[in-house]
This record gives sequence, C-alpha cells and structure tokens, in this order.
Amino acid sequence: MSGYCHERSFLLRYTDFDFRDELLPSAILSFAQESAASSAEELGFGYEALKQKNYGFITVNTYCELYAPAKAGDTLTVETWPLPPRHVIFGRDYRIKDRKGEIVALLASRWCLIDLPRFVMLPPEALGEVNARCPYNPERAVVAPPAGIPRIAGGGRECYRMTVRPSVCDHYLHANNTKYADFFYDCFSMQEHKSLKSFRISYNKQAKEGAELTFFRLDTEGGAICEARSEGSVIAQFRAEFRGERS
Repeated sequence: MSGYCHERSFLLRYTDFDFRDELLPSAILSFAQESAASSAEELGFGYEALKQKNYGFITVNTYCELYAPAKAGDTLTVETWPLPPRHVIFGRDYRIKDRKGEIVALLASRWCLIDLPRFVMLPPEALGEVNARCPYNPERAVVAPPAGIPRIAGGGRECYRMTVRPSVCDHYLHANNTKYADFFYDCFSMQEHKSLKSFRISYNKQAKEGAELTFFRLDTEGGAICEARSEGSVIAQFRAEFRGERS
C-alpha cells in the first residue's frame, strides 16, 4: 500500500479462540487496539503523550469483516493507519493477515479525542504540531455499511444481566471497548453460535464500576442486534451477521 502503515505481529494463543476454534471477536478487537496504540505512539500521540495534556482517545465504533480462518500457533500481522480526521472524528483502518498473507479480517474504526476532566470531544487541532505533521492515509481497508445499528424495536428479548467489575475496566475507569465483544458474545448459547461473517459494535456511553448492565437481543435475517442498557440508556450496541443458518 502507498502511504503510512504501521505493522505489528501477534502470536495466536488458545485463549484467543472460542469453543469452535474460531477467533473471538474480543481477540480481534484486542489486536486492533494494541496496534492502534503502538501506531499512535509512533506518530507522537500515544497514551503517555496525551496523558500529560489530560487527553485521551476513546473508540466510538468498529466494523469488522471476517475472511480466512486462523489457528492457534499462527502469527497474525496487523496493518493499521489513521485516516484524515473529519470534524471531531478520527478514523483508523486495519488489515489482519496470516503468515501466508491471506486476509483474516478487515476493520474500520472511529475514535474521538477527549478532554478527560470535562469529557468533551476535541478537534484534531488540539493535538497541535503532532496533527499538522501526521501522515494521515486516506486508503480504506473496508467501508462499513452506511446505516448504523438501529435501536431494537419493541424492546427485544432479555438475555442476561451483569455488574461491571474492576477486571473489565481500563485506565479510563470504564469497561474497556474490547470487553463488550465478550458481553455480547454471551447473548448467544453454544448451540446458537455459527461462524461470523461480520460484526459491528458501537459505544454510546461509559459504564463504570458498579454499573448494572442488562443485555437484550433481537434476531434478524441472517444475524442479530444486541443492546447493553443501564438505567434506561443504551450503553453499547452490537450487530452480527452469520454465515449460513443458525440452529
């Protein structure tokens, strides 16, 4: 590819896979997050640099398409680059390949730069010279479908409830974005799980320690929409498309 691209490799562990020996969505999001972090560090706006200004990046949503299967013991290479920002939205795309160069997954994500004490969104100019010299790359790995995730009409079916505990929280003191993939994964039983073709996950509000989350699900043709709600608000949404029919 032309333009800036950061590469990072990951050795796949058995804990990255589910009971069907397929990559967990949370593992894919973790590879993407780690790669984004090291790319940002390379470009001068990593976690430690932003921490000095009381700034931080948070994920707004991620779309992922899945292709070739992966196996434990294989090495995946993640290619990532930042897209030119638009208003207060920072885009970042990813290609995940196996050691043979086959595409395992393609991702598109959107982020916001946050003033942490006030928790308000900041424009790219807040990064100063780092933004001015950043080699933003307009190439797209994958284009997400234009429509976002719709709200579940009629409330949906309640799946389960949980309380946010410290083990799922990150340095922003809220449930980390990758953990929601596991939360939503558990909206399905083992019998219902089939191979994912794509998934989209959106984050609307923070869920901090002690927050009570209730998960709802609505089956759709070829997939499902899930929501995490707390005190009447939608905290996060998940849309899954499956290959073939579900049991």
